[in-house]
Amino acid sequence: MNWQPYISSDPKICHGQACITGTRIPVSVILDSLSANIPPAEIIKSYPTLKLVHVQAALAYAAGLARERIIEFAV
Repeated sequence: MNWQPYISSDPKICHGQACITGTRIPVSVILDSLSANIPPAEIIKSYPTLKLVHVQAALAYAAGLARERIIEFAV
């Protein structure tokens, strides 16, 4: 999925955090909710301006970040 139409970063909005375009909803809020096992429908219910495509875009954005950055794990 191409997440770019749905996610933007503006230094004047939420201190430049990645947000759903046209909102002040940080992508991290969506990802935190998903990682807490909150279903997408519940997240959308909590943020009525969100649509399922925004949740999917947040996941695609996170997947892209994970591919771009190598994190060393302690063994």
